[in-house]
Amino acid sequence: MGAKKRAFVSAGTMFAILGVTLGVASLAIVMSVTGGFKAQFREKVLGVNAHVLVMKGGDFREYRDVMAKVERIPGVVGVDPFVINQMMMTRGERNATGILLKGVDPALMPNVLDLPKHIVQGSLQGMRRQGATPPPPPSGGGKTRTTPSAGGEPSRDPSRDPSRDPSQAPTPELPPRDLTPQGGYQSKLPDSDVLPEEYDPDPCNSPEQIARMPGIVIGKTLSKQLAAGVGECVSITSPAVGIAFGASAPRPAMAKQFRVIAIFDAGFEQYDAKFVYTDLYEAEAFYDNGDSVNGLEIKVDDIDRASAICKQIDDVLASSVYRTMDWMDLNHGLFTALLIQQIGMSIVLGLIIVVAAFTVIATIIMVVLDKKKEIALLKAIGARDDAILRVFLYQGGIIGLVGTTLGLIVGYAGCRALDAYQFPLDPKVYFISRIPVLIRPNEFIITGAFAMVICVVSTLFPALYAAHLRPADGLRAE
Repeated sequence: MGAKKRAFVSAGTMFAILGVTLGVASLAIVMSVTGGFKAQFREKVLGVNAHVLVMKGGDFREYRDVMAKVERIPGVVGVDPFVINQMMMTRGERNATGILLKGVDPALMPNVLDLPKHIVQGSLQGMRRQGATPPPPPSGGGKTRTTPSAGGEPSRDPSRDPSRDPSQAPTPELPPRDLTPQGGYQSKLPDSDVLPEEYDPDPCNSPEQIARMPGIVIGKTLSKQLAAGVGECVSITSPAVGIAFGASAPRPAMAKQFRVIAIFDAGFEQYDAKFVYTDLYEAEAFYDNGDSVNGLEIKVDDIDRASAICKQIDDVLASSVYRTMDWMDLNHGLFTALLIQQIGMSIVLGLIIVVAAFTVIATIIMVVLDKKKEIALLKAIGARDDAILRVFLYQGGIIGLVGTTLGLIVGYAGCRALDAYQFPLDPKVYFISRIPVLIRPNEFIITGAFAMVICVVSTLFPALYAAHLRPADGLRAE
């Protein structure tokens, strides 16, 4: 390991060990950090989303029957219907667009989502108003009713008879009125077009009315954006979208007031700023679809079996109108990008160990050249080639073992330091607020085994050179 006559051999050994140490430590830290990112995203995504979704393209009114079938499948822990639509939320002069209003069943949701665990203020009590019922079925579109006559021809409903309709009665003549505006024709209109409070009362100014409003749960980031705390009144407006069924005009926008009952912190900026939760019946009332949902959320006992349970659900429902998706399908792009990032960074940093292996090769070559005379003497007195080969393989293995051990120790210490320091990140860019670190023994074992294999393989070439060295070549200079 060290040369008494030539100090550069000992220095080469030290640099070889140092190179392996730095390579192993870097790879171990990066694998732990990238694994932490993947675990954090997986935890955050599955904390506010279900493991499996059952969707339907059209009206989903038979969702209760589908729930009963899905609940009987082994491995299913909970099922919850949901409605989700894009809305706009306002409070006073502040507003937030692109909000995703998600209606859930307050009684079934805790069995599917981890939302109650993320509540930092308030509680979920009061999300459903006492005595709340599903919205009524959609109207018939305003068609004229007809009743069959004795001759089989449809006749108009007697209640629609113009002779009995008060609107068809002649309009009485009204006495002339003075149309002169107050203050004369020289008066000026007010600058603001705000009706007085007595003509347009704001329900958010009445504590009694706020207490009777349905509850809503918003994220921590959205709460700061709107300056809305627990107990505050917020207004949610649905956009005028699409063409109403049976009509030629766009569906009008609808606004409802809600009372903030809780604030959650999922630790995921994208969810904390966009998602709001309310009662299923209140979310259904925004659209004239009656008691119809967008789909069902399902939680399973083992997320790794989510794909297999999806196939079982398809077999049970046995209909092409339903579509099932697991959590990997819903977030395929995100987790694929994280996996590619982890593999790419591991390969790049693995090259550091490969570079360190060249230092090991150079060190062993210097040792072989320095020990030429000793190798020749050993072979002259009967040492076999495999014995000389093992000597230098052991030397490369010892360099790799010492460097790998020190690298794993340094890597573990670095991971613990990052975890304790909690290096901050910009949540608007990285979606999380600090660098996550996940220390897993199998990743450290893989890193150490990779470094040892590289070191031993890199030692093989100079060891073979030493093993095939002839005694005459080693003693010729003597």
